[in-house]
Amino acid sequence: MTDRWSLEEALESLLADDGALFHDKKGRPIELPRATAPLADSHGHVTHFRKHDPAVAIARAALAGVRLLVVPLDPTEDAHDAPAALAWLDRVVEQAAELLEAAGNRGVTAPPCEGYDHVPALVDNVRIVAGTHPYGAEAYLGRGKTERSNASFGDASRQALEALLDSPRCVGVGEIGLDFGPYSELGQEVQVDAFVEQLRIAHARKLPVELHLRDEEDGVHTTGHDLALDVLRSVGVPEAGCDLHCYTSGPDVMEPFVELGCHVAFGGAATFARSEDIRAAAAACPEHLLLSETDSPYMAPVPLRGMECEPAMVAFSAACVAQVREEVGVATRAQTYRALWDNANQLLCRR
Repeated sequence: MTDRWSLEEALESLLADDGALFHDKKGRPIELPRATAPLADSHGHVTHFRKHDPAVAIARAALAGVRLLVVPLDPTEDAHDAPAALAWLDRVVEQAAELLEAAGNRGVTAPPCEGYDHVPALVDNVRIVAGTHPYGAEAYLGRGKTERSNASFGDASRQALEALLDSPRCVGVGEIGLDFGPYSELGQEVQVDAFVEQLRIAHARKLPVELHLRDEEDGVHTTGHDLALDVLRSVGVPEAGCDLHCYTSGPDVMEPFVELGCHVAFGGAATFARSEDIRAAAAACPEHLLLSETDSPYMAPVPLRGMECEPAMVAFSAACVAQVREEVGVATRAQTYRALWDNANQLLCRR
């Protein structure tokens, strides 16, 4: 996060001479898929960029047709000082609004979307979810021996979480969950305890949750998803809803979650050549439970794979889901685009 910002430099970064919003690694313009409804990025980490200016990224998302962005904030990672994190996000959104006004003065504006004149502009619809990622479970609970895992840090993290959840921007608890992948260093017990505690907070506050679930890399065990199902059945799915963020498994793993009424969010991984199982899940997911996201800055979609992902790239992920569902005959592209937008609003904009 930085306070150094220049409107002129940002405008130069946003507006290419050829008018394209995206270019591949060789500098060639990439055509943006045409959406028939506003786009929603239900999960984009604008606090994690290494290359992108967050304000430019939000402005580019607006120009790509995105009208809702949900930013996760973690009290053990990027939002331990909750007031500062929220003030930073307010400032970034204000900068994005300035940037869009300047772009408009040059004749570059967000695309109209027929039938959606009532939908707010993106800069008026940047929301947050707040919660501790499984990697931070020990620190959140204050159980470890390091400075970031002692009792006082845990107490401060809980207080920061409450402050984030009190924000008018907040629409949910997340991302929370379980991770047994190669980058996780924490055991099962501490992860489950942090997951359960935050799930109960969502119940108490009548908020939906966004879940991070990752299984072992062996392709055989599904410990993360199996344990999460046990927790959801025991504690209960929040009445306000539940979202499997960044879904990367197949239809079989997804099925018991949709039976519980959980939404499923598909991002850039669905566009990868070897992601047939993810696309099969996107085709099988009930229409009323579909969501789109980026998980930026991670997993940029084809044709921009390998670049730093940003919220505007949800246009490519949504187009992939819409195409897959049309090809198998479960919905037209227009129906899928409408569902992706309506579902995001029903789940994440009720507060």
